[in-house]
Amino acid sequence: MSAIPAIDVDVFLNPALDRSAAYGAARSAILGQDALSAARADIQTWPGYALTPLHSLPGMARDIGVASIQYKDEGGRFGLGSFKALGGAYAVARLLCRVIGEHLGQAVTTQQLLAGAHRDLAQQVTVTCATDGNHGRSVAWGAQLFGCRCVIYIHATVSEGRRHAIEHYGAQVVRTAGNYDDAVRQADADAKALGRYVISDTSYEGYMDVPRDVMQGYQLMVEEAVQQAGAMPTHVFIQGGVGGLAAAVCGYFWERLGGARPRIIVVEPERADCLMQSARSGRVTAVHGDLDTLMAGLACGEVSLLAWSILEAGADAFAVIADEAAIDTMRLLAAPAAGDPAIVAGESAVAGLAAALGVAQNAGQRAALGIDGDSRLMFFGSERDTDPVLYHKLVGRRAAEVLAGAGAHA
Repeated sequence: MSAIPAIDVDVFLNPALDRSAAYGAARSAILGQDALSAARADIQTWPGYALTPLHSLPGMARDIGVASIQYKDEGGRFGLGSFKALGGAYAVARLLCRVIGEHLGQAVTTQQLLAGAHRDLAQQVTVTCATDGNHGRSVAWGAQLFGCRCVIYIHATVSEGRRHAIEHYGAQVVRTAGNYDDAVRQADADAKALGRYVISDTSYEGYMDVPRDVMQGYQLMVEEAVQQAGAMPTHVFIQGGVGGLAAAVCGYFWERLGGARPRIIVVEPERADCLMQSARSGRVTAVHGDLDTLMAGLACGEVSLLAWSILEAGADAFAVIADEAAIDTMRLLAAPAAGDPAIVAGESAVAGLAAALGVAQNAGQRAALGIDGDSRLMFFGSERDTDPVLYHKLVGRRAAEVLAGAGAHA
């Protein structure tokens, strides 16, 4: 049996939480059932769409004293290695349909784009964004799939492996100085100067529609997990970043279950904790500096305003972990307890699970979050080994070796 690593977690209970509050029309306009229905009808027709697995980890659940642990493994999503395919590519499709439709004066559908219709007009459109890796790969793939051009901005610490993965889908990649938020500003400025369309997963003043589409695509993953799970989870520990994924998860459960929704705990790296700092200060708060964390997909210092409008009163708690916790959890999933499947998980994928493992070993935090022997924990494994070289370095085995040895570790 693999031992559960000792993990320190900083937990902050959300003082603005209001479980009696209705989800309301304003939040439904950001993330709502009608828009999810549209996203579902579209994305499920794309080539390569398939349910990603929801793994049950009974050995780990037993080891930390809870009823169940379920892990949604997004590593196989459209062959891109992460859940981001549901967001960025969907937003590219929506934007192209809108732009080309306005030009033609008629409705344009994703199916027409997939069939090659309007390819000449699509080629005149350039989409762009900043990325830590996965979102940019999704936007580049979507641009290739639907026929437009693409320029992706990466910041100073994004690995060459992630750069090459984006270039594989035909995008031009521009490396900028500074951190992720600096790259966001550069992508936005260049788009305004050059007539490009920004496909960002973060929202800010004057830029809301596209990030709304991105988050709506993410909710399809949540719906899949709920349908696969059988029983509703009691707790969801979810990665932070700019907040889009966490808001999609929180909004899905809040809209449907109100105060009976699972407890939502948002988890961030200790060097990029803009969501926790916003909760502590009671207002949107940026974190500055190089945001240097191994969890590259979560290295964000500025909160998405749309996401915060849901998380501000909807999240139960915010948690912060160190990079070492992510590494330990990646290794644990690769060499699991007896009876549990071996899982290949990237650095950002495991933040939620790492925090839950730490909380489960801390009596005070466990009690504060209501975790006991009847708790059903759900996690969203947002990426696989999106940087295979780094994964091998951290885990000591390649992804193929981990999966080939599944069941061999006890």
